[in-house]
Amino acid sequence: MSRFEQLLQGQLPKLVMFDLDGTLIDSVPDLADAVETMLLKLGRPPAGIENVRLWIGNGAPMLVRRALAGNMDGSGVDDVEAEQALEIFMEAYDGGHVHTKVYPGVRESLKWLQKQGVEMALITNKPERFVAPLLDELKLGRFFRWIIGGDTLPQKKPDPAALLFVMKMAGATPAQSMFIGDSRNDVLAAKAAGVRCVALSYGYNHGRPIEEESPDMVIGNLQELIAGCLDSAPEITLGNSDSPSRRDSIVVVTRKLWMKVIKALARWRWRA
Repeated sequence: MSRFEQLLQGQLPKLVMFDLDGTLIDSVPDLADAVETMLLKLGRPPAGIENVRLWIGNGAPMLVRRALAGNMDGSGVDDVEAEQALEIFMEAYDGGHVHTKVYPGVRESLKWLQKQGVEMALITNKPERFVAPLLDELKLGRFFRWIIGGDTLPQKKPDPAALLFVMKMAGATPAQSMFIGDSRNDVLAAKAAGVRCVALSYGYNHGRPIEEESPDMVIGNLQELIAGCLDSAPEITLGNSDSPSRRDSIVVVTRKLWMKVIKALARWRWRA
């Protein structure tokens, strides 16, 4: 039995929702590069990657304010300057994500969930314009049916609005759903939505141990949720070329293509 089933009274979840930064990917190096570029253009001293790691989690506007203020509060920053700095940051971050890496165990866990027929969604405070291209660049996009960025809805985490929206779209109840993240915002959003929450200990969470937020479970690798469930059986891998706007239709086309290949092989063998 997987630890998913242990959390949901012997049943697999119908829907699993994931955070992105600090949960599935380590994006700190590229975010820090964008912050340093922004500060340099504004004639400010560099922030340092460790400070940026502490400041991540509440969306790009707050990250920029914290970088300008040089502290977690982000207070005392002029609104006009913050808007100008945000534009510089967004342009710099849009330039590439070469240093962003997928955490160990993530691909295996997503593949296992997909194989079990579990629906998956991504809910992040990262600006929407970056999310789908980044997922596809890292070959993770095909796993997620729904993607919610920090500016997709009027509210962002810790508000539960995005979780409730996705559950409604998936036709899943709180008892059939789960959220996996790494920060206080993730745990608070999950609790407010009434869903079970699993937290990753390696995430950012502003430098604080995630255990302080009392999630339902804390793990150090996503594969801990499926320990003992992986097998060596071969599986067909769907194509990775899906565009974010037609994710479902591309999967359907891919499956239809495989069925045509199988039928063609069957006809060939019969004739032979």
